[in-house]
Amino acid sequence: MTRPTDIIVVPHTHWDREWYEPFQRFRLRLVALLDDVFDRMERDERQRFTLDGQLAAVDDYLEVRPERREQVIALVRAGRLAVGPWQILLDEFLCSGENIVRNLERGLTRSAELGGAMPVGYLPDMFGHIAQMPQLLAGAGLAHACVFRGVPDRVRTHAFAWQAPDGTTVRTEYLPGGYGNAAGLMDDAALVTRRATDLADRLGGWRSEGAGGPTLAMYGTDHAAPAPDAPDLLAAADVDGIRFRLGTLAEYFAAQPTTVDGLPTVRGELRSHARANILPGVISVRAHLKQAMGRAERRVERYAEPLAALWHDPSVQRFLDMAWTRLIDASCHDSVTGCGCDETAEQVAARLAEADQLGRAVCDLVGARLAAAVPRDGYLVFNPGPTARTALVRLDVEAPDGAAVGLAGADGTTVGAQVLDRARTLLADDLVPAVDLPGVLNRVHGRELYGQEVTRWSVSPADATLTFEVARHGDPAFDVADVRLALADAGRPDHWRVRIVAAPRLTVAALVDVPALGHAAVRPVPLPAGAAPVPGPVTVADRSLDNGLLRVDVAEDGTLRLSTPDGVTVDGVGRIVDGGDVGDSYNYAPPTADELVDKPRAVRTVVRHAGPLVAVVDVVREYRWPVAADVDAGSRAVDREAVVVTTRVELRSGERFARLRLEFDNRCDDHRVRLHLPLPSPARTSYAEGQFAVVERGLTAEGGGGEVPLPTFPASGFVAAGGADGALAVLLTQPTEYQLTDSGRELAVTVLRSIGMLSRNRHALRDEPAGPQLPTPSAQCRGERTVELAVLPFRGEWHGAGVTEAAEAYRHEPLAFAGTAQPSVALPTPATGLSVTGPGVALTSVRDRQGRVEVRVVAETPTDTGAVIGAGRVVRGAWRADLLGRPGERLSVDADGLVRLPLRAWEIATVQLDLA
Repeated sequence: MTRPTDIIVVPHTHWDREWYEPFQRFRLRLVALLDDVFDRMERDERQRFTLDGQLAAVDDYLEVRPERREQVIALVRAGRLAVGPWQILLDEFLCSGENIVRNLERGLTRSAELGGAMPVGYLPDMFGHIAQMPQLLAGAGLAHACVFRGVPDRVRTHAFAWQAPDGTTVRTEYLPGGYGNAAGLMDDAALVTRRATDLADRLGGWRSEGAGGPTLAMYGTDHAAPAPDAPDLLAAADVDGIRFRLGTLAEYFAAQPTTVDGLPTVRGELRSHARANILPGVISVRAHLKQAMGRAERRVERYAEPLAALWHDPSVQRFLDMAWTRLIDASCHDSVTGCGCDETAEQVAARLAEADQLGRAVCDLVGARLAAAVPRDGYLVFNPGPTARTALVRLDVEAPDGAAVGLAGADGTTVGAQVLDRARTLLADDLVPAVDLPGVLNRVHGRELYGQEVTRWSVSPADATLTFEVARHGDPAFDVADVRLALADAGRPDHWRVRIVAAPRLTVAALVDVPALGHAAVRPVPLPAGAAPVPGPVTVADRSLDNGLLRVDVAEDGTLRLSTPDGVTVDGVGRIVDGGDVGDSYNYAPPTADELVDKPRAVRTVVRHAGPLVAVVDVVREYRWPVAADVDAGSRAVDREAVVVTTRVELRSGERFARLRLEFDNRCDDHRVRLHLPLPSPARTSYAEGQFAVVERGLTAEGGGGEVPLPTFPASGFVAAGGADGALAVLLTQPTEYQLTDSGRELAVTVLRSIGMLSRNRHALRDEPAGPQLPTPSAQCRGERTVELAVLPFRGEWHGAGVTEAAEAYRHEPLAFAGTAQPSVALPTPATGLSVTGPGVALTSVRDRQGRVEVRVVAETPTDTGAVIGAGRVVRGAWRADLLGRPGERLSVDADGLVRLPLRAWEIATVQLDLA
């Protein structure tokens, strides 16, 4: 131990924006706290304060106290108040990598407006840290990180070198004892010297021999302000040979080197339980919030922003800004995690719904402008993927009854379509008293009737019948006054028969070729007799689905057998296991006497669609699950509830994976439901795609910090595992919890955790409470639950088997917009927006950056690679940019208009294009 001689004591508060109380109630406390702190700082220039590394607290305060803005700016510029660099303290595993980038970008920008950001990647209370965080911090110009949870046991000094998968390394400060390791230092004036001595001894144990510079002590805790007379109390501390001084976190790091020479190196994610609880149960609690986050992020990142950027519509930028505000706010480590009170969860769900709606609004606005060039019986299909694809699209088309339908493109090529559904044609057939006819006619609004438009109408006096014919597009000359006149001339029968007849409409599926991040137009046409068969047909025979790339057989117990042409076979996929959960929103805990239910009482299958483009079979299983658990007794209830779980199995032409959709009505409390997927061969490791990386994890987790280290882990894009006889990938649309079970023979994916307490004071798998013991009845997640994923059996390594590409295609379906031009207008030719190709190269965002198109990619591969970026128009210039969009090196554009970008393994790269 080397006892420090200089200790910088950092007064701060850790401000959970919302948690066991909702946002606005916590904000009331924030305003009172900061009023007091800023008053003190105005009176005493010795006062220092660090505001938790997040601008949200400042914004929330200034919205209520705008008159304090100039004081805040003056304090920041004077170096007495440290703010930023984050907009909000996020949960790194439950949002996308791009969300993390925008959070940091916004926090740094807003901090600069207030005088400057604290140049430290301060991450005090996240429940572990993603592998690529060092590269993200360095890319934003931050040379230091500061962390608490997730640090492995082998780190025995206060500083270590944290290395991202690409090799980027940042000097990282570990907070031994947490962000409040000096919290009680000045609670009692008579004990300051004694406590300061103890603090110096504790912190000295983390200093290496010969270490110079000051030592960091964090004086603060949750939602609390420092002692009003902290400068005087600290000055009175009399510890031989040690100088104590108040400072900000920025002042401490200004005195630290940025080099990592001689420091222990930790590579990749920080998810060890050795030093502190990382509370892994938040990954799966309130799963609907994780689903909503994934859905809204995809809508904004991969649909709305690319559409606006590539098709030049700056008018929607404010909508996108508002969407990102809500996405970033929802990413807070006590928000999307679901480990707060029910009111907090409701508010987070509302924000995510708004973000999704804003993203959809942008898609609708830009899509409608593009679709204005498409005839109104046609559709414009947008491909959000970075490569050209033949994608299955579902469209609502008008077609004669019984007619075979195809879709024709701009070049006249026709492809066959599969009919999925037929809409009702007789919308109404009522006998109406004559005196009520005016009320019936009042249902017509302009041309609109029952959601469609009037194309023709007739009045038949002979049988007293009034008929309206409706379709998607009506007769512009229609006037309901003409109908009134015709009825007046028809005599006065006592009753009229009123019929509303719709044009025959079909929901069809067809394969459409769409350029990369571009669009193509199609319209329905009658399919000629003897037309060529649909390529790559999908067939259903008895309980089997087959598309030539994958065969799925439904077993008697409702599980699936998957087999591929190259000999990979796996049985028992999709076994549903229900077990008790007497834990809380932070940690799972099984009852002492747990009874697992995995055998259905009854199984049946229903064929919904039999091909040739898409086959769908419902596997319906009935279970009897215990209705609840007795937490105190550690047992599950004797009473049972009948629960029907429907697994919809979908196999499409040309896809190597099967899509699964689970639906059930959760009528039980205090339980966990997992979907088990046996592997073709046992695995010792899993590979999970998350935030700009694919992370390798083993069968166990490092423990020691006060909770049982269950090896449950997060994945966002996919998780894959297997061995020499084959592997299985689970493709995902949102952050999901998984575990390798049965000694690596199965993957278990959590479908539901149903719990009723925010935190439990006594928890079988955790030593201490993680929060207040408050009931959270909504976290039981009663009602209809839906989970979607896909399963892909493959052979070889994940990075050579197209798993990343399959996950990209699964997550990003094409988007269709109805045409609005006259039927005589020809279909516009297909247009490429932007293409990004390269082995292992994944696209993460396309956005407008002050008139340039900014593209972010990551090399999700363990070997060096390269990206080739092209556009459907002239590229006038290309530049590399840093993570914050500041342009740097100019890139060459070859004769074909392509930008060739070499990439290190796992490198995140940002490129800006000036497009004609």
